[in-house]
Amino acid sequence: MEKKKGKLILENGVVFEGSLFGYEQTSVGEVVFNTSLSGYQEIITDPSYYGQIVIMTYPLIGNYGTNEIDIESEKVQVKGLVVGNYENDWSNFDGINSLDEYLKINKTIGISGIDTRALTKMIRSEGAMRGIIADDLINEKELLAGLNEAPVMAGLDLVKFVTTKKSYVMRSGNPEYRIAFYDFGIKQNILREFLKYNVEIKVFSAGTDYTELLDYKPHGIFLSNGPGDPEAVMYGIENAKNLIDKKIPVFGICLGHQLIAQALGGKTYKLKFGHRGGNHPVKNHLTNKIEITSQNHGFAVDTDSLNKDIIDITHTNLYDGTNEGLRHKKLPVMSVQYHPEASPGPNDSKYLFDDFMKMVKN
Repeated sequence: MEKKKGKLILENGVVFEGSLFGYEQTSVGEVVFNTSLSGYQEIITDPSYYGQIVIMTYPLIGNYGTNEIDIESEKVQVKGLVVGNYENDWSNFDGINSLDEYLKINKTIGISGIDTRALTKMIRSEGAMRGIIADDLINEKELLAGLNEAPVMAGLDLVKFVTTKKSYVMRSGNPEYRIAFYDFGIKQNILREFLKYNVEIKVFSAGTDYTELLDYKPHGIFLSNGPGDPEAVMYGIENAKNLIDKKIPVFGICLGHQLIAQALGGKTYKLKFGHRGGNHPVKNHLTNKIEITSQNHGFAVDTDSLNKDIIDITHTNLYDGTNEGLRHKKLPVMSVQYHPEASPGPNDSKYLFDDFMKMVKN
């Protein structure tokens, strides 16, 4: 594989030199890191990463290629991929393409040969920041000027770029219950988990008025994960407020959790470098057990802003004490900040789908 020199420039002016792979272009995004040991295809196709350049901290990436199974949306969503060592000689019985070919097909740039340890330590100390991946021949001053004009993540509504354009229906078995989904950038494995329960699912675009969901006469409502700043998704917050009042069971994951928290009067804030990986310990206060969880978020719910008279704090991150879950004390409303459906990651938290379906059945 022919290697072409490239560079990653951060908004603080630091330059990392490496070799380009994938689709050759100049790409700008918020630079974040993921600590997962595998699952790079699921990660790069997760709509929650829209607008971001992702660093994989695990040093060897590409060794099992790509396939048609490990995808979380119809295309690559990241703006760029940063790896330590890229391996083009892959092996996988399900494999179809190399990661390089897959990125080319999806018009996404990658850069390898980067000291990802040093880069990750910089992001941890200074926080997530904008970055640009480009050909080594392009003038650095010119690239920095363009980078400084790029929008910051805070205040951005990115949901509109990843939500479905029109509603669609999925079902399994002989459906007994109807679940209405708000698609803020939903992962496919969330749909797969719900379809294990013999339900009919109708997925609605993020901007759909809540009355259209009620016209579907759902037995439950789900608010999905998604990218960007939750405070910017005002239509999602307003729709969540109206749906919670209808006393229909509501479940939210990741961005859905943040929107539910705001609908209940809470606030969110941007984390310094976010939570992204498959090894985050979370304490379940209802069972007094620890779960190892899969996470991908750059914003968090402010626990102190939640009204404890109506809300129970159900889960807490043991790394930094941030909020990871809540339940309403009187209404059938529950949400978690992490990803119980995994893909990639551990399966410790899949019981949450059972908990929600019990609410639906009751």
